[in-house]
Amino acid sequence: QVHLVESGGGLVQAGGSLRLSCTASGPTFGTSGMAWFRQPPGKEREFVAAVNYNGENTWYTDSVKGRFTISRDNAKNTGYLQMNSLKPEDTAVYYCNQLPNGAWGQGTQVTVSS
Repeated sequence: QVHLVESGGGLVQAGGSLRLSCTASGPTFGTSGMAWFRQPPGKEREFVAAVNYNGENTWYTDSVKGRFTISRDNAKNTGYLQMNSLKPEDTAVYYCNQLPNGAWGQGTQVTVSS
């Protein structure tokens, strides 16, 4: 069973940066894809970014392309989401997950003020 813990959220001004971390338990992280999702207030959870098992391939939703970078360090069982040039529209609870057969963590709150 996989357990994921997100961290690194906070309150930042528009234009600022944050780096989110996702630490996974268990032996399967290094052979699994990893993705970030977010849920803005009052909206449904949406896809943000994904990376394959070895970090060689990445995918991003259009609204974050050029601003966010997904990466991973399999030796640390940890994934990252570097978020630059943050906008108020990025305000959401951010979640990570493994693909396939992952599990949702509690998420980390990102709030971007204008």
